[in-house]
Amino acid sequence: MSANPILLTPNEARVLGSLLEKEATTPEYYPLSLNALVNACNQRSNREPVMDLTEQDAREALNGLEEKRLAGASRSAEGRVTKYEHWLGEVFNFSRAESALICVLLLRGPQTPGELRGRTERIHRVGEIADVLTGLQKLIDREPPLVAVLPRQPGTKESRYSHLLSGSVDSIAIPAPGGLSDAEPVVRDERISDLEREVAELRQELFSLKQKVDQHFGN
Repeated sequence: MSANPILLTPNEARVLGSLLEKEATTPEYYPLSLNALVNACNQRSNREPVMDLTEQDAREALNGLEEKRLAGASRSAEGRVTKYEHWLGEVFNFSRAESALICVLLLRGPQTPGELRGRTERIHRVGEIADVLTGLQKLIDREPPLVAVLPRQPGTKESRYSHLLSGSVDSIAIPAPGGLSDAEPVVRDERISDLEREVAELRQELFSLKQKVDQHFGN
């Protein structure tokens, strides 16, 4: 694969992201027919922005992706209806976590690590925020980079990350591995949330236990 950056059109990015998503979430229906692919691209959920691609739009996007050796007609599907698949595994040899992160970035645009952690859950459970940041760093360290961190917006706690498959974005340097400062406040908040949930569960258990004790000695 050439080291030249890949430049996807918005329609190509949506088609590629949809193929990635459906391979993971509905493998029994993958590869996809053209009709199923159009429906996947035009979903009202888990898509930002929502699009209304026609079959012709999807065909043109598939042609562009095939020229870039990223997707095309399935090489193994049988039957009269042509099915389509992505070839990202051959091109990039992504881990499952990296594939999930790229998929969600393709489908929903720039996002924070916290958003990515929640939205990749149904594709592949990445784990903690620190694991998300590790996966993003691996994508940033590719040559050429596949992800960039965007300047933090005023008043926001987390930086957003964007894929670079549709061109470059204004970015700032991300801390080197082992010094991911963005992770610290986010991981702390995650731990606080976990502790608060555990405390609430313990309180409920104590309340239930107290009720049983009262009932026992009240009889």
